[in-house]
Amino acid sequence: MGRAIFLTCLLLMTGTLNIAGAEESASLPAEPAAQLSLVDNCFVMICAALVILMSVPGIALFYGGLVRVKNMLSVLTQTVMAFSLMFVLWAVFGYSLAFGTNGSEFLNNFTGGFDKFLMLGVLPESVNGTLSEFTFFSFQGAFAGITSCLILGSFAERIKFSALIFVLVFWFVFSYVPICHMVWGGGYIDTAWHALDFAGGTVVHINAAVCALVGAYYCGKRIGFGRERMAPHSLVMTMIGVSLLWVGWFGFNAGSELTPDGVAALSFANTCVAPAAAALSWMFLEWIFQGKPSLLGVCSGAVAGLVAITPACAFVNIGGALIIGLVAGAVCLWGVHGLKKLLRVDDSLDVFGVHGIGGIAGALLTGIFCSPDFGGTGFKEGWESVAGQFSGQFVSVVMTIGISGVVSVVGFFIADKLFHGVRVNQEEEREGLDLAWHGERAYNLI
Repeated sequence: MGRAIFLTCLLLMTGTLNIAGAEESASLPAEPAAQLSLVDNCFVMICAALVILMSVPGIALFYGGLVRVKNMLSVLTQTVMAFSLMFVLWAVFGYSLAFGTNGSEFLNNFTGGFDKFLMLGVLPESVNGTLSEFTFFSFQGAFAGITSCLILGSFAERIKFSALIFVLVFWFVFSYVPICHMVWGGGYIDTAWHALDFAGGTVVHINAAVCALVGAYYCGKRIGFGRERMAPHSLVMTMIGVSLLWVGWFGFNAGSELTPDGVAALSFANTCVAPAAAALSWMFLEWIFQGKPSLLGVCSGAVAGLVAITPACAFVNIGGALIIGLVAGAVCLWGVHGLKKLLRVDDSLDVFGVHGIGGIAGALLTGIFCSPDFGGTGFKEGWESVAGQFSGQFVSVVMTIGISGVVSVVGFFIADKLFHGVRVNQEEEREGLDLAWHGERAYNLI
């Protein structure tokens, strides 16, 4: 009897302790589950559409207006093809390798895995932070698409369409996706060097510009370059393209915050200020040194400012954005006129001079003007000084140049062997790629 009473008391005590433990556990705040925000989701979907606007038709009209009339349609075709190709590759494996994971801690420094191959397992209810994962996928896919489109301008008017397709696929797999993962997917540049790149100074602009420069060297100079007049056939069209780019860039920069908060507003404001300052900087310098301010110069300056503010837009104040814009206009003007001559390259539409030099300047200046001493939002966790943050920015620039450069050289080398040269023959080049490769004309005048 006594033994039964003892066991009953013991069970009661145990139960009481368990209940107390459960009550204590219940009183602790639970880890909040990821929940879809309709506001954030709508905001980012609109921003993704704006980024797509930058490519088709923004880049298409910007580049199309800059080439000669006989190559207009070739540029439009290449732009639509490149954007479409990148989005398909992004859906099949690009997103998974950029933002997925694999079983190796070492490999995760440089690439993701195939856990989201073909987006398998991603459902309408799947979320990434406060977004539908499909929204995040689409937004980042638009970035991949426009980055490939930027490359096209450097070797416009002379590359084989078939070779171009191969090079873009090769570069996407071995350069764009790994760099995207290393910067934005929790990889090496982010975790080891704590580099700041809000919307793509390294991932997009430097990455694309280096590939473009390699392609310009590999394709060689256009027939008559330096002797014949190769003026843009429609600066009106170029102006329309730049306007679309500037509008779309708000989605590019502000959208990278992934929610319409104060940081997105800061990015939006800086995307107004920096390109405006760069356009004026380029215009006045061109006026001083060449005698006349040109529409092409103002447009190029605006693009240079947009490029340079991209990595910095969420980290610097308005004063920092003004300085970055003024510097970008000046250094990119030098990149187009001075550096291009030093490199002895026919970069047809000055991709490296604007996107390469602007991207490098923006990435490095981010490391300075993010400092609270200059009104910035502060250094990335891991750095406590301008010197530290600048070193992280510098390494990220060098790594991007190195990876994209090596991959691009190998890609063009293989394409050269596969397609018996990456450049069209002289007859096709003189005729123009519109008719020679696509059988169409931009303007059928009676």
